[in-house]
Amino acid sequence: MANVIKKVVPMLDRILILRAEVKTTTAGGILLPEDSVPKEMQGVVVAVGPGARNPVGAGHLPVGVKEGDRVLLPKYGGTKVDMDDKREYVLFRESDILAKLE
Repeated sequence: MANVIKKVVPMLDRILILRAEVKTTTAGGILLPEDSVPKEMQGVVVAVGPGARNPVGAGHLPVGVKEGDRVLLPKYGGTKVDMDDKREYVLFRESDILAKLE
């Protein structure tokens, strides 16, 4: 268990997202198996990298989201990151995020 990550600082245009929890109970109270429920396509931004490198000059291009923003995610993709709290964290590039939810 020594290889569990405690803090992640994304590089360049990568964004760490906490995927929203899937509801495994129906309105009538029936419990559904986790394998039969599709992944939630929303999440909350936890950490943001400095942005992609600016090809014209020095510095970085700004990232379009900030910590705490709700975003719409693609169904597939991203890199899973295991943290101490056992929730589902995924690392995406900024270009992979579909939309910012307000």
